[in-house]
Amino acid sequence: MSETTAETETEFKIDYEKFTLDNGLEVILHVDKSDPIVAVATLMHVGSNREEPGKTGFAHFFEHMSFNDSENTPVGANRKMIPEWGGSRNGGTSNDYTVYYEVVPKDAFEKILWIDSDRFGYMLNTVTEAALEREKQVVKNEKRQRVDNAAYGYTDEIIRKNLYPEGHPYSWTVIGSLPDLQAATLEDVKTFYKQYYGASNASLVIAGDIDIAETKKLVKKWFGEIPSGPAVKPLNPKPVTLINNKSLYFEDNFAKLPELRMVYPTVENYHKDSYALSILGQLLSGSKKAPLYNVIVEEEKLAPNISSYNNSSELAGEFVFRVRANENVDLDSVKVAINKGLERFENNGVNEKDLKRIKAEQETNLYRGVSTVLNKAFQLVQDNEFIGEPSYITQKAKFTNDVTAEDVMRVYNKYLKNKKYVMTSVVPKGQLDLAITDAKEASVWIEEVKKDVANEEVSQGEEAVYEKTPSKFDRSEPDFGELPLFNTPELWKGQLDNGIKVVGIENNEVPLVQFDITIPGGQFMEPLDKSGVSSLLSDLLMQGTKTKSPADLEEAIGLLGASIGMYTTNEDFHITGSCLTKNFKETMALVKEIILEPRWDEKEYSRLKLALETSIKGREANPSFIAASNFNTLLYGTNHPFGIPSSGTLETTGRINMEDLKTYYTQLSPKNAHFHVAGAIGKSQTLDAISVLNDWKNPVKDIQNFKVPEQDKANTLYFIDVPDAKQSVLYIGKLALSETNEDANKLGFANEIIGGGSSGQLFQTLRIGKGYTYGAYSSIGTTKEVATFTVRTSVRANATLKSLEIIKDMLSNYAENFSDTEVELTKNKVLKSQTRAYESLGAKIGMLQEITKYNKPDDFLVKKQNELVNMSLSDYKNVINKYLNEKDMIYVVVGDKATQFEDIKKLGKNVIELDIFGNKK
Repeated sequence: MSETTAETETEFKIDYEKFTLDNGLEVILHVDKSDPIVAVATLMHVGSNREEPGKTGFAHFFEHMSFNDSENTPVGANRKMIPEWGGSRNGGTSNDYTVYYEVVPKDAFEKILWIDSDRFGYMLNTVTEAALEREKQVVKNEKRQRVDNAAYGYTDEIIRKNLYPEGHPYSWTVIGSLPDLQAATLEDVKTFYKQYYGASNASLVIAGDIDIAETKKLVKKWFGEIPSGPAVKPLNPKPVTLINNKSLYFEDNFAKLPELRMVYPTVENYHKDSYALSILGQLLSGSKKAPLYNVIVEEEKLAPNISSYNNSSELAGEFVFRVRANENVDLDSVKVAINKGLERFENNGVNEKDLKRIKAEQETNLYRGVSTVLNKAFQLVQDNEFIGEPSYITQKAKFTNDVTAEDVMRVYNKYLKNKKYVMTSVVPKGQLDLAITDAKEASVWIEEVKKDVANEEVSQGEEAVYEKTPSKFDRSEPDFGELPLFNTPELWKGQLDNGIKVVGIENNEVPLVQFDITIPGGQFMEPLDKSGVSSLLSDLLMQGTKTKSPADLEEAIGLLGASIGMYTTNEDFHITGSCLTKNFKETMALVKEIILEPRWDEKEYSRLKLALETSIKGREANPSFIAASNFNTLLYGTNHPFGIPSSGTLETTGRINMEDLKTYYTQLSPKNAHFHVAGAIGKSQTLDAISVLNDWKNPVKDIQNFKVPEQDKANTLYFIDVPDAKQSVLYIGKLALSETNEDANKLGFANEIIGGGSSGQLFQTLRIGKGYTYGAYSSIGTTKEVATFTVRTSVRANATLKSLEIIKDMLSNYAENFSDTEVELTKNKVLKSQTRAYESLGAKIGMLQEITKYNKPDDFLVKKQNELVNMSLSDYKNVINKYLNEKDMIYVVVGDKATQFEDIKKLGKNVIELDIFGNKK
């Protein structure tokens, strides 16, 4: 059958065509010719809610297994070949579904249908015991990285166990438990596949530069023979009701700050009350006028922020209050403050202006959420599978816009007021006095780090032996279509009277505009001993103007459905934003006011300073941040901005005062600034709207020069102890080159084979081959200053030395092993990836920034393509030998000293132990 969309009551819609194959697979096609790319998303209606106790985490685990092998594709094709075609691919599992998705240049469209359909319908025979055991280690490493080695990582598990009764499909986490995972068998995998991976339990969306008639034929060919599978019984909503409040505490080995969460049961997704609950969350805490923000942040100064939100899934929903408090704050005081804020909300009711602001913001978010073909595919496939209507987004917009103040108060009274909740107090280890009084200890299973665990040593293993599933079609790899080389979009340029240079790209796909003002300087314009000035200033300038309080400014931006923000980097200061095209002129009037009429609010300054200190303290709990910051400091030293985090340290920010911010503000000059704009707006309309910035007149100030220190730490390994860490974070590298160096493109090309995504050798060896990690990559920084070449990964603790040995060997032999095969592979991969690299408005802004910052020609991407095509094997070997000598590199390892320190000495490096702040022990 076939159908097309009908007109809706809202202006916004996504056109599509829908049909159903004989096997029950529902297919949705959406044509978007704006870029020569295609997005494919396959959603299986199976998530962790289809599992059973003792076999948790299977839906997520099967997602991983599906990316391994299938009958008609080469071993490892899914993770390796798609990036080599210039595409990107991934999957995701939630409570309710598993989704697989790819974006590729249009010449690889049929190849994606081939590989996608083969994974869907022809993978089970290829699963071996070795593949099963290897993928177990990968998933376990993912859990270690995201849960076990992360502050507050166990909180979700604690909440689920106590919010939902035993056996409820949401009573366990999506990733499941490690013991359940370790016990999984081949038979378990096969049973799960046969039960849930039938065509009738899925939706397929194809969006992008396609021909409808031809695509229908291809879909029927590649997907039409996949078995329907058994009927999967729909799950009815299973909302929960708590009899009593539950208060639990947990001492977190990684947390540095106390955190309180309160969770109330609510309704399932698509329930009419979910829209009012979503707005309620924003009304309670989402603005400076919100009652919870007023009490907790401004009046009692207990935390830098608070969030409240409704999260609805297929079977049930949760309304969450979350406060990560300032250091040493007693969570009892936070709980009292939440109650006080809620009482204030009850007394004051819903402000109609706030309601209008939230709806305006959601209108912009609606367009932003479907501004790429992949985002459209996600929206279409989810709404088709769960509500049976691909373009349900139009109804969602209507239901949200129809929410009244009375609706908001009704859901507040129905789901929150005097209702029972689960409350968690997660506190730093040894600070139980900060937990809620009379809270009970939460039960959490924590893995023990062991050395030399035999069943964790895995390998690729032998390929499966099987008879291929018969097919009416030749299921061998199809040919490429015509190669769609990247064509630089048309740029326009202009200049304001005060010197601001303007450059833009017009794109009318959605009625949005995104902009960025880049002012050179960044951290280079601040005193080293007061690092963090520019970051703090970027926050303070958004806290009101001379005529608008912080709350008034926030409201004015929100009523336009706009976003305006500022941030700083090592080398630049940025003013950014986005809005609907119809509101661009009013948005720019606010930008002018923010820039030219700062409020210099002492109260806000004090609040932001405290929030910054809390943030800096909190990152001491992050092993990846500890590794990255120490890596940079070791290479750049403490007398260079790149050696200090852009937001500063507790020591440097402690020296900052308001006058320092005002001094930095005078250095923000339009004379050397660039205004970048992309979206549904042309040159004349843009220049007219931003002409208000001509009143900005600050003179240009010289940017400081900093000398990169002598590199005298080569061949040294620095170890930083994080007791009981389940993984070791590895950072390996050296200073390489500046983006202005004539070799910059060449080195970037040379990096693709070793560390460029899932097809890179690091990923393929450490994750696919060994199962030591969830991911491993390498990259070269993009800055005017000499940037780093960095290898980064997080490996399971008892594989630290083995991983280091593999990386060392790869780096040492990289140039020697580079062959003509890698030359062709790099060329193909990079050329094709550029067709999708600049699709979004944000990516177009990034391209404009690259042109203006590094003085590149407008067609630099075409020239870059030509440079790639002309690179020879000797060019690759020369650039690798020149910049990537392993013996010139340093190694930073952040992990558990008790189990790893003696082992890493066997690597043959000079070993030095540091504390988390980089001080020698």
